Amino acid sequence: MEVKIGVRSVHRELVIETDLTSEQVESEIRQALAAERGVFAITDVKGRRVVVPVAALGFIEIGEDEQRPVGFGGTL
Repeated sequence: MEVKIGVRSVHRELVIETDLTSEQVESEIRQALAAERGVFAITDVKGRRVVVPVAALGFIEIGEDEQRPVGFGGTL
């Protein structure tokens, strides 16, 4: 699952590949915003943790759970 995070005053977005489902990511976002705990944190597929202050969040785009095709996919 791909998650894109837009941070205020930063021109590039953060792109994270995670094993979480879209529902789990949304739940984490809602908890961070509701609890006013100050940060939104997510772990990527390689075990790296990304922590963003809630006040700095511009947007979060949650990708769909999809299987990526393997190989070239074309026939000759």
